[in-house]
Amino acid sequence: MTHSLKLGLQASAILFASVLTTGCNRADDPGLEYAPQMYESIPYDPLRQFDVNTINPMGINERTPVVGTVPMGKLNYYSHIPKDSVGIAERVLKNPYSYTKDNLQEGQVLYVRNCQHCHGEQGDGQGPVGVKFKGVPNYSAGAYKTMNDGHIYHVIQWGRNRMMPHGSQVNPSERWKIAMYVRMLQEGKGPDGLSDFLKAKGQDAGQTSESTDSQNQGPVQEAQADKASATPGQGGTEARNGTNKSSETANPQN
Repeated sequence: MTHSLKLGLQASAILFASVLTTGCNRADDPGLEYAPQMYESIPYDPLRQFDVNTINPMGINERTPVVGTVPMGKLNYYSHIPKDSVGIAERVLKNPYSYTKDNLQEGQVLYVRNCQHCHGEQGDGQGPVGVKFKGVPNYSAGAYKTMNDGHIYHVIQWGRNRMMPHGSQVNPSERWKIAMYVRMLQEGKGPDGLSDFLKAKGQDAGQTSESTDSQNQGPVQEAQADKASATPGQGGTEARNGTNKSSETANPQN
């Protein structure tokens, strides 16, 4: 009887090992699933693929968007100006923001973060990268001194010559504010020329702007458009993209 028990245990161990080996053969095989309809949607789910879709092209649930489709809240990401058409950008694109102290200071922060390593603190092309690789322009010299906001915005978005595009790093609102700060650097006074530049624009150096208030323009993990979406966040007056609701009041009457 002891011998029979030993043989039985050995056979059980061999069977158990074979089951484990078979079960671990494919990492993507969940094995037997009880009542799969409880986990997998019978109707087609565009964000989940369980089986081949026999209706849609390529057998996938999600359909390819119509050509020219723009995601909700992202219209300002599409200027429809070809990337090499800087002249058109100069004539067509207009900065929607005012030259205020807050806007310029925000532009300075963005410039330091995204541009200064090449273009330098003074905008003279003497940043660490610019010094090493040469050829970075001086904003206050030659034709660069007359670049307008639309020109600068377009180059930030698409790049030009050796400059790579930065459209994926900074959203439209941020591009405009960087362009404003670059316009200040064109004066050749560096960051210290902020007050003089504001006076030349007819602005008070202490003036603030609601459009750059930290409560309205704080970044939310990724670049956002500068317009609220059609479905802003619930429970307040601030949308997920950092802008205010325009159709609701902050203190409704009871």
